[in-house]
Amino acid sequence: MSNMITTDLVDLDLSADTKEAAARALAERMVAQGRVTDLDGFLADVAAREAQMPTGLDGGIGIPHCRSSHVTEPTLAFGRSTDGIDFGAADGPADLIFLIAAPTGADDAHLTILSSLARQLMNTDFTTALRAAGDPAAAAALIRGDEPPAAEAPDTKTPDTKTPDTKTPDTEAAAAAGPSGADRTAPGTADHTPAPPGGPTNTAVAPAAASAGATAGTHHDTTRADTAPTPADGDRPFRIVAVTSCPTGIAHTYMAAESLENAGREAGIDVAVETQGSAGFARLDPAVIAAADGVILAHDVPVRDKDRFAGKPTVDVNVKAGINRPAELIAEVRDKAAHGEATTPAAPAATPVERTGGSQESYGSKLRTWLMSGVSYMVPFVAAGGLLIALGFAIGGYGINKAPAVTSHFVWTQADSWAALLFQIGGVAFGFLVPVLAGYIAYGMADRPGLVPGFVGGAIALTINAGFLGGLAAGLLAGGVVIAIQRIRIPHALRGIMPVVVIPLISSAIVGFLMFVVIGKPIATAQKAMTDWLNGLTGANAVLLGALLGLMMCFDLGGPVNKVAYTFATAGIAVSSPSDSAMKIMAAVMAAGMVPPLAMALATTVRGRLFTPTERENGKAAWVLGASFITEGAIPFAAADPLRVIPSAMAGGAVTGALSMTFGATLRAPHGGIFVVPLIGNPLLYLVAIAAGVCTTAALVVVLKSLRTPAPGTTAAEAADGTSTTAAGRKQPVAA
Repeated sequence: MSNMITTDLVDLDLSADTKEAAARALAERMVAQGRVTDLDGFLADVAAREAQMPTGLDGGIGIPHCRSSHVTEPTLAFGRSTDGIDFGAADGPADLIFLIAAPTGADDAHLTILSSLARQLMNTDFTTALRAAGDPAAAAALIRGDEPPAAEAPDTKTPDTKTPDTKTPDTEAAAAAGPSGADRTAPGTADHTPAPPGGPTNTAVAPAAASAGATAGTHHDTTRADTAPTPADGDRPFRIVAVTSCPTGIAHTYMAAESLENAGREAGIDVAVETQGSAGFARLDPAVIAAADGVILAHDVPVRDKDRFAGKPTVDVNVKAGINRPAELIAEVRDKAAHGEATTPAAPAATPVERTGGSQESYGSKLRTWLMSGVSYMVPFVAAGGLLIALGFAIGGYGINKAPAVTSHFVWTQADSWAALLFQIGGVAFGFLVPVLAGYIAYGMADRPGLVPGFVGGAIALTINAGFLGGLAAGLLAGGVVIAIQRIRIPHALRGIMPVVVIPLISSAIVGFLMFVVIGKPIATAQKAMTDWLNGLTGANAVLLGALLGLMMCFDLGGPVNKVAYTFATAGIAVSSPSDSAMKIMAAVMAAGMVPPLAMALATTVRGRLFTPTERENGKAAWVLGASFITEGAIPFAAADPLRVIPSAMAGGAVTGALSMTFGATLRAPHGGIFVVPLIGNPLLYLVAIAAGVCTTAALVVVLKSLRTPAPGTTAAEAADGTSTTAAGRKQPVAA
């Protein structure tokens, strides 16, 4: 770790009073060392990571961290605060702040070392020594794992007090009070489960960490021989396998693993942890999983291959619970095992596969996650099918939908035959939209067992003409039915066939009955009413709808609100003969979605001095992204300055959506941007609508950025140029 932290990256008198100010102060040290190329861009990435989950930990620790394209090499900065800074920990402010910066392409060795630091933070002796460090050099040496000066630690850190595979300065050397590392890992110890060759990540991590002068932590299943075991079968300790993972996979993943392992050792329990972090992961050996008495899943992203733990008593929590209350989790899984409770990988406690939070997540957030799971899997079918159909119309004209089936009539030399082929392939792809939507909503709720009833319910929705509303209902029904079935206590002998036979059979029958007999007809009636309403939109109503859709497309730049508007539009054209109103809505939605990136590209071109060098580079790419209808191309600008960029984008999107509806532009393709203009009705006026929205957004962004208040100490020349100078001597845009 010697190249990751230096004395210049340590601030023992951090004066910041907010987590944003603390991150900025430490990041400026990274900029001064050439480790970060763009301060604002990096801080935006840190803030985005912080928004996913607070990075404060019990014990007075804050670990803001992220991967960022603005980082040149893996870097760690450390700050110590006298008054403490709120990083969202349950026990109050943090006085030890570690800012971890990893490049987007960081190699596994560096990430391994950072994960080793994360494990160290769970050691109270290590954090106590940091609080007592008298100067930056000593703190940096302690974090690196170097031997501190003899005056500060005369005898306590000598090599002979360490276990053979440990190079940390903390009292992992508490091993001196117990058996040596060789004793603790000796084969044949009665209370041990030998570490498997392909076992937990810890074993794979240790060599790289040790070579860099950092520990990977004591191995999970090396319970000390003098620790009294807790019998599971009377002659061996209780065994737990665990998986930890977090969105970034740098800090919380490994801290949770260390916390669970430490708690297991204290309780005399074997705990084998698989850390699914950024440095990759080594799968737990199947034999270790088979021998386990219980499972702990501490994660904020989906657990990979979760079905390996089928039938085991399982506790499923967010990763912070693994850090803050490991003893409670161990007690909970033991209690479940004692009462014979077992859950499959798709247990109700583990609901959405695209998990965004822990048990405190609101049902509204969960519902949005489930629906987005279905939409995200549906969109590729929309794009592929829609573009194929559009190409069919472009080659063969709008009468191609009445062409005979290519299986009975196909002439290799006729363009109409090829057009019919493309159209009919696209139609088949479109036929999957509702089943895929329903299937993956159910998958988001109940994991793999939800797929069969979800797809069956979606297919029934098509059969009874319930359309997309029916698909939504079928997906939610299927997921709910599967979750309900999984709550039933099942004899151990039947657990193996539950996911393959019993759950698909019963859930499909129930969902099919409800869709065919109970709710299908009312939903089909509602779908027809909505279609008739859209077909009847004219004049002012159509313009207002276009403006609303434009606002939604630009509100979160590819997020859930954007996807709602997009799905609404694609639902209307996902039929063989869409109405004129549906095609107008599709045109308005795509036009508005192109506005934000194109507008930011234009703004960086005409008033480049208002933007950072990185933003100007992003502006060049935004031309292509906007032209391709990739709204996400504006996200870097919105993340750096949301209060100016997002309202401006929404204004431009509303203008474009309203004008597109006013001009009567139509579109049969659900994607393609500027490249499908030949397939658009009234293409010239359509381009005028896009240009009007782009100019509106670009002008508003330029005006709002020009009006911002210069920061204290900004010179007149800098104010005119739209920049200020940081403590590191680097120019950046003036903050509001």
